[in-house]
This record gives sequence, structure tokens and C-alpha cells, in this order.
Amino acid sequence: MGGRLARVARTWLVVLGVALGGAVLPAGPAAAHNSLTGSDPKDGARVATAPKRIELRFLATPAPGATKITVTGPDDATASGGEPTFSGKRVSVAFTPGPAGEYTVAYRVGSTDGHQVSGKITFTLTTGAATATPSADASPTIAPPTTGAAEPTTVPADATSAASLEPAASRSTDGGGAGLWWASGAVVVLGALGGGWLLLRRRSARRG
Repeated sequence: MGGRLARVARTWLVVLGVALGGAVLPAGPAAAHNSLTGSDPKDGARVATAPKRIELRFLATPAPGATKITVTGPDDATASGGEPTFSGKRVSVAFTPGPAGEYTVAYRVGSTDGHQVSGKITFTLTTGAATATPSADASPTIAPPTTGAAEPTTVPADATSAASLEPAASRSTDGGGAGLWWASGAVVVLGALGGGWLLLRRRSARRG
């Protein structure tokens, strides 16, 4: 009787050991390897408003030195800026939106056992980034001068003075010349009259 009970007890111990081993062993690799548990935006999401940052959430805390995240948009254009930031099991990277289309977020993180885990998510931006408008502080464009417009001419002060004085001097000279001619003519006329008067007087004296 005692031997039978001992065999039953050993059997139960073996079954219990196998059950416990099956429950513990699968948890070992799962705990050792990291994996993605969520993201913002979600994988496959369609968003109209571009997020400022893209966030990835992992099962275990990623090692900053072994983590790399890239974001590419349509035509494989780079759509991320700066280094990723870490907060516990969350990693985020700045997002630089471009045209509307599909964006791919590729990641590679380290695991506790040293293995690299990589993967990607995609989301669609339904509204492209707004085009930048010219700044109000931009330098104004200087228009070329209008063809045919007369440009004002600045006359030097000395030239103006000379020009204003020259006609007056000419007029003064011309007026003086005319006066001299009139005076000379008057002298000749008076001389002729005086001579004639003397001549007449002499003839009158001879006759008398």
C-alpha cells in the first residue's frame, strides 16, 4: 500500500514539473527579446493633421545606443529631424511633413539578450504640408526707372551765378557803347554848326 502511494506521488510530481516547465520556458525568450507594442500614429492610420512627433512604444526599455529610427515620405524623402528622445519604453522622433501620401517609420532597437529587433509601421497623410508664404519683412523689389522720364539736372551754384551775371554785363556793355556813339555824333554836329556859324560871321564882317 505504501509503495503504491509513493508511485502515485512521484507521478504527480513529474506531471507538475512538466506543467511548470512548459509555463516558464516560453516566457524566457519573450522576456529577453524586445517588440513593438504600439505607436502614434497607429500602423495603417490615415491622418489629416500631421503630428509634430512620431512615438513608438516597446515591450522593454530600448537601449539609446542601439536604437535607430528613420521616417521617409513619398519618393523616399526624409521626413524626420533630430535624434530620437527616450522616455522609459517610449521612443519619439520629430516629424517633418511633406506632401500628402504614405509615410514609413522604420525602427531598430536592442534587446536585453543583445539581439537587434527591427520592423516598420506606415501611415498616410491625407493633407500635405502648407506652402510657406513670403515674409512681410522681405526686402521690396526696386522697380526699374520708367523709360522716357526726364531726370532733373542739378546746376552748380557757381554756374548759376555766372549765367545770371553774364546777360547783365552784356546789356551794360551794349548800352555804354550806344551812349558813346550818341555823344560822338552830338560833338560832330555841334562842331559843324559852330564852324558854319563862324564862317557866316566872317563873311558878314568882310562884306561890311
